[in-house]
Amino acid sequence: MARYDLAVLPGDGIGPEVSDEAIKVLEKLASESELDFNFQEFPQGADHYLDTGELLTDEIKADLENYDAIFLGAVGDPRVKPGVLEHGILLDLRFSFDQYINLRPIKLLDSSFTPLKDKRPEDIDFMVVRENTEGLYAGAGGFLKKGTEQEVAIQEMINTYHGVERVIDYAYRYASDSGVKLTLCDKSNVLKYSHDLWQRVFKEKGSEYPEVEQDHILVDAMTMKIVRNPEDFDVVVTCNMFGDIITDLGAELQGGMGLAVSGNINPDGLSMFEPVHGSAPDIAGEGKANPAAAILAAAMLVDVLGYSEESSRIEDAVGQALQLGMKTADMGGKLSTVEFGDYICSLI
Repeated sequence: MARYDLAVLPGDGIGPEVSDEAIKVLEKLASESELDFNFQEFPQGADHYLDTGELLTDEIKADLENYDAIFLGAVGDPRVKPGVLEHGILLDLRFSFDQYINLRPIKLLDSSFTPLKDKRPEDIDFMVVRENTEGLYAGAGGFLKKGTEQEVAIQEMINTYHGVERVIDYAYRYASDSGVKLTLCDKSNVLKYSHDLWQRVFKEKGSEYPEVEQDHILVDAMTMKIVRNPEDFDVVVTCNMFGDIITDLGAELQGGMGLAVSGNINPDGLSMFEPVHGSAPDIAGEGKANPAAAILAAAMLVDVLGYSEESSRIEDAVGQALQLGMKTADMGGKLSTVEFGDYICSLI
């Protein structure tokens, strides 16, 4: 029996509802396999912040280090100024635990969900490996003469050799293990300093992985090609900002944010898994939330822990449910949040 301790931050809005269903599915998987999970819930979110003024304390982060993975439900609440919870919880977790890889699978489970004509699940199935702790998200910059007509606002794109090398190496290893092509997505024709670094490291690391086919595409060209020919991509590695944009486009190709998941990975430390959708406070507590992305995030968690077969059981169950028309209202179905989770459990 393999036992894993998981920290759960349900967060805000529909976060607790979809987290409950993801946990329920993991518990069902455990009952049908050699896995065992112990869940510990943490209150960090809007309610806790409004009650205590706390986001993530050093004590909480020290406690989280004792867990094998983090599951995050959702962050964001209209009662709190935009950015406070996102920076104080989500980004703080990513940076504090050096989760320098953001894994975003773009995978179509049911042809009826893509807006693209004549595209099948085998056509939309690729992984984006996004750098997760540098670039424009590093927070470097500032204001000069703020609030005046002479105001200057500067946001700097930070790219270090260390940061670029480790994400590109991870992407090569991922592509090598999967036996597929690796594509570097950048804007090297304009960002001649930062993305010259990406180009050089991509070629340098490529010599260590001669079995991996290498490709390159500019980000503006990729936004076109990802719509017309998504089947041309297997694994894509890119910087923080471009990864943020192209993965949301990819999410729409696979059926929307209700099916999009994200893994914030530290290959040698604590990783965090989450549905990409927001907290949707307007439908919180109504049983309308779609838990599919949260359940698929749980599947990714299991996969990263090293159990690909067990992970596939969850993913296959979600795909089967969609194909059979067992869906929540946002996908054109009639199931409630809990009913969808129950149905997935029945298929595992």
